[in-house]
Amino acid sequence: QVQPVESGGGLVQAGGSLRLSCAASGRTFNIYNMGWFRQVPGKEREFVAAISSGRTEYADSVKGRFTISRGNAKNTVYLQMNSLQPEDTAVYYCAGGGSGGSDWYRYMYWGQGTQVTVSS
Repeated sequence: QVQPVESGGGLVQAGGSLRLSCAASGRTFNIYNMGWFRQVPGKEREFVAAISSGRTEYADSVKGRFTISRGNAKNTVYLQMNSLQPEDTAVYYCAGGGSGGSDWYRYMYWGQGTQVTVSS
């Protein structure tokens, strides 16, 4: 069983930056498709960014502000978030495996989430 584990969430003022990390533990095989999603209570889980072999994809709401990248260690991915705004406040989830992309149901493994709060 693969378990992604997120870290790096916290409280930041509007205009600030945070870097989220995700490391997938468990079976040590390469996970090529990884993504970040976020969710606010009472709303559906929302796509943020995804990465696969040589390709990245972003939600329109974060383009130009967020960057997804792979770490040097196997099965790690980062989300650099700049120019954060209060509307970015959410629980951020790392996902991996499956066919990837912007649809949450295409991922096999999910982390527990990390809270990001942006104050105005």
